[in-house]
Amino acid sequence: ANTLFNIWVKYKPRLPEWYYNERLVKVGDTLAQIKEYKLALIQCYERYLQQFASVNFDDMMGDVHHFTSTFFPNGFRDKNAALTFHVLQARNVCIYKMVCSSDRNLQNQESLQTCLSVLTSLQLTMQVALPQENLCWLIYNGTIHIYTICRHLMMMGHSAKVLEYLLWASMCMESSIPLLSVHYLTWRATLYTAVSQCYFDCQAGIHGEVFARRGLIKIDELKQLENISSSLENSETEKIFKEATLKMSVMIFKRAVYESRRKSKSLRRESKVNPRKAVNLSWPRTTTERLLVEMFDGAAAQFLAILEALSDSSRNVLPPHPPVPDEIEIRDVISELFSAGLEILSGNSLKRQKGENIFVITAGEKGVSGDAAVKFVKLSFSYEEWDVFDSALEFVVNFLQAQDDPIWKKAALELKLLTLMQCLVFPGKVKRSFSVSDDNSKEASTPQGSEKTQTFRKDSLKPGDPSHDFMILARTVFSCVSTSKQNVHPDKEILVDVVMCLWQKCKTELQQIQTSGSDYLEYIHEHKAYQWVHILWMINEIIEKSSIGNSHVMFAEITLCLTTILENVADS
Repeated sequence: ANTLFNIWVKYKPRLPEWYYNERLVKVGDTLAQIKEYKLALIQCYERYLQQFASVNFDDMMGDVHHFTSTFFPNGFRDKNAALTFHVLQARNVCIYKMVCSSDRNLQNQESLQTCLSVLTSLQLTMQVALPQENLCWLIYNGTIHIYTICRHLMMMGHSAKVLEYLLWASMCMESSIPLLSVHYLTWRATLYTAVSQCYFDCQAGIHGEVFARRGLIKIDELKQLENISSSLENSETEKIFKEATLKMSVMIFKRAVYESRRKSKSLRRESKVNPRKAVNLSWPRTTTERLLVEMFDGAAAQFLAILEALSDSSRNVLPPHPPVPDEIEIRDVISELFSAGLEILSGNSLKRQKGENIFVITAGEKGVSGDAAVKFVKLSFSYEEWDVFDSALEFVVNFLQAQDDPIWKKAALELKLLTLMQCLVFPGKVKRSFSVSDDNSKEASTPQGSEKTQTFRKDSLKPGDPSHDFMILARTVFSCVSTSKQNVHPDKEILVDVVMCLWQKCKTELQQIQTSGSDYLEYIHEHKAYQWVHILWMINEIIEKSSIGNSHVMFAEITLCLTTILENVADS
C-alpha cells in the first residue's frame, strides 16, 4: 500500500491528468481481479474520486441532483463521465467483497447495513445512467452486481430487505432499449425468477406467481417482435426463449400446484401413490403429475418444477419435520410431488412415454442433473418422506459411485450423514438395512452399488449400547472433516446440525458425570461413560477442523465442557 501510494504521489504531477486517471483505474481493476479489494478501493478508486473534493456518500444517497452535480459537473457527455461511472460501480463492488471477506454470514448488523448501502449506491448510479443509451453496459453490469448481493442476502434470510432492489434491476433491464434484445433475455428471466423467489420467501406467493406471469407476457411479447423482424428460424434463439419460458413456468407451478388443490377441497381425495407399488400404474398417475405433463415437456423440466415446488427457504435439511401448514390437501400434493420425482428419477416416466430404458441422472446437460437428484434426496429427508428417501437414495448412490469429481464425493458424504441421522432422529422409522431387491431398475442392482449403499445402514442398526449409533455418526463426521481437501467437506449447515444433535445427547449423558463429584474417573469406568467423552472430544475436533466454531455460541459451551471433564479426570 505504501509503495503504491508513493508511486501515485511521485507521478501525478508528471503525467497528463487524463492518462494518470486511466492508469489509476486500470491498476484498481487489476487489483480487484486478484482480490486485493481494500488496496483497490483506497489506493485507486477513492483516490480517483478525490478530484471531486471530499465526499460523504451517505449524504447523497437520496439526492440525485446532489449526486449528479458532484460527480458529473460537466454533464454525461463529458469524456470522463464513463470512467467516473465505472469507478463508482467498482467502488461499491470492492466494499461488498470486503464485507464478504470479514463476515460472510453477515452476523454483524453493521455488515448487513453496509451491503444495503452498497445496493442503494448501485441503484442511484444506475438511476442517473439509465437515460443514456451509450451507458447500457453500466446498467447491465449493475444488475449483475445487484443480483449477486441480493442472492447472498436472500440466503441469509433477508429477502424482504432486497426485494425492492431486485425489482429495480428487472425494471432497468426493461427500460434500457439495447438490453431488450433476445441476447439479454436469459439474464432478464433470471432476474424475474429472483423477484418471484423473493416474494415466495416473504410468504407472498400470490405476488410471486403474478410477477412470473407478467414475465411470461414480456417474454411472449419479445418473441412476437422477433418473429416479425426475422423470418428465419434460429435454433439458438428458440433455445433462449424456451429456457426463459421454463423459468417463469416453474415459478408459476410453485404456487399453482398447491392452490389448485386448495380450491378443489370438495372433490374426492386421490389415494396416495406408494412409490414401491406404483410400478404398473400409467403415467401420469395423479392430479399433480397431470399438471406437470400439461405445463412441462421432458423429465428434466418436470423434475426442476418438482424441486422448486418443494423448496422452502425457511426449511433446512436438519432437523426433518412434516409440512407446514398442516393441511391434508397440501400434504397430499407434497406426497404426489415426491412420488412424481421418484418416478422421473427411476426413469420409469420416460420408459412409459418413449418406450426407452434411460438412466436419467447425469453429470452433463441432458436428463436430470446430479445436483438436482441429490437435492431431491435431501428434500425427501427434510419432509420425512422415508419411503421416497430410501428408494431415491439407491438411484443417487449408484450415480455418485461412478463419478470422480470431488463435488460428487462431497454429496456422497452428505447423504451418508443423513442416513446415519435418520437412525438417530427416527429410530422407529428404519426397520431394515438397505436392499436393492425391491427395486426394478437394472442400474440399482449393480453389486458394487448395493454393497456401498448397504454400508450406509448396516453399522447404524447394530443393537446394544445406546452410544453405538452416536459413536458411528461422530466417527463418520470426524473422518469427513479430517481430509485436507476442503472441497469434499460436507456443507457447514449440515455439519452444524449434526454437531448439535450429537451435543444434545452428549450433554444429557455427561451431566451425570459432572454431578458425580470427585469420583469422575471411577464413574466413567463403572458406567462406560468414556464413550461419551470420546464423542465429545470428536465433536470438539470437528468444530476446529471445519471452522464452524465462530458461528454459534454452543461451540464455546462444548469446548468448556470437554475442558472441565478432562481437568477433573486429571485431578481424580
